[in-house]
Amino acid sequence: MSAHRATPLPCALPGSPLDAAKAGIDACVHCGFCLQACPTYLALDDENDSPRGRILLMRGLVEGTLAPTDDAVRTHIDRCLGCRACETACPSGVPYGHLLEATRATLAEYDRQPFVARMVLGVFRREWLLRPVLAGARLLRATGIPSLLARLPGRLGFAMAMLASTRREAVLDGNRHTATRDGARPVGSAVGGDPAELHGLGSAAVLLGCVMEGLFAETNRATERVLHRNGYSLRDTPGQQCCGALHAHAGDMEGARALARANVRAFDAAGTDVIAVNSAGCGAMMKEYAHLLADDPPFAEAAARVSARVRDISELLVAAGPARGGSLPLTVTYDAPCHLMHAQRIVTPPLSVLGAIDGLTLVPLEDADQCCGAAGIYSLVEPETSAAVLAPKLERIERTGARYVATGNPGCLMQIGAGLRRAGVNARAVHPVDLLDSSYGVGARGQKS
Repeated sequence: MSAHRATPLPCALPGSPLDAAKAGIDACVHCGFCLQACPTYLALDDENDSPRGRILLMRGLVEGTLAPTDDAVRTHIDRCLGCRACETACPSGVPYGHLLEATRATLAEYDRQPFVARMVLGVFRREWLLRPVLAGARLLRATGIPSLLARLPGRLGFAMAMLASTRREAVLDGNRHTATRDGARPVGSAVGGDPAELHGLGSAAVLLGCVMEGLFAETNRATERVLHRNGYSLRDTPGQQCCGALHAHAGDMEGARALARANVRAFDAAGTDVIAVNSAGCGAMMKEYAHLLADDPPFAEAAARVSARVRDISELLVAAGPARGGSLPLTVTYDAPCHLMHAQRIVTPPLSVLGAIDGLTLVPLEDADQCCGAAGIYSLVEPETSAAVLAPKLERIERTGARYVATGNPGCLMQIGAGLRRAGVNARAVHPVDLLDSSYGVGARGQKS
């Protein structure tokens, strides 16, 4: 029986975020195509923990048959990873991601988020707090203590394993190549000439991000190098902040909008042709700034301009070729970040980037489109479900025999990296850009010899 209605739903929560988004509920015809795409349904085998079931809960909130203070409603909504795989599977175009954010924002008006969530979101919203916290994390990582504590049970052990997994692989450092970044236009590189002049692919600003710059700074430098190598001129973008994805996914829409406004100001002023993002979650968030700030007149037009210029790093590299470097004889498998595949609908560009690396053997990963269980702060607030979602992913990675798992999102890098460490699997998670950059380093040494 179809659940589609010709007239809009009334709302028992007038003026709430869910009230504003409720039209999306009507698009769901409860066909069930989403069930096998949903990681929490597959892990927990509970219809309430499927997209279809959660939309029924949302409908109950809107119609008033369920109260926003109902603990069961909160439990099943909180368990959602927000991976948006259901959107890819849905034949009716249900905007599930927007519905989930609106529902969480509505529930937050009636019940506070868990302390851990409030603490993390508060830190990430305030740069003056975030910088020292990430600096402290880097210092702790340098001591080697996280590697020792990674085997501890529970949240502490997994958190330590996540931090330990951000340590850069020595093979990548050994093959690093150099290029300068000089304000509006980088000049020179170890691979010869000025690619920006040779190819003229336009100007790019790079989103540095919070976790990426804090714990994966070398990946950001690699991103700048490979963009330059492939014909993009780079411009610094002062004033940028955390993208706000963590806040939006948790229902803290005011926090998300505050951060989005800061980034819109910064990147709109930069005036570059494109905005390069190497984090799938951040890219998906920035591409939705136009939606997020649509009802904010001072920022709506600028937000639309910024969203239109956002590109994942793999999109930009494929547009450029990408240029080939030296041979990198590694066995690699690829795991698709949910917010790259399902939110941004970018599937083949990362594979094309890896395929452009000479000597690299790319091994297919079964169910690479399934979520790893990272989902921002999900592993901190829903550790049991996160672990249940991650377990089959680790088994499939081990079966590939690959030495590296390439994935383009910091949360996925840390979640998979931590899981591999704790499971004793001889594989490491790495960003595709790091592999491409490493191949350029090999090529540069070959030119000099």
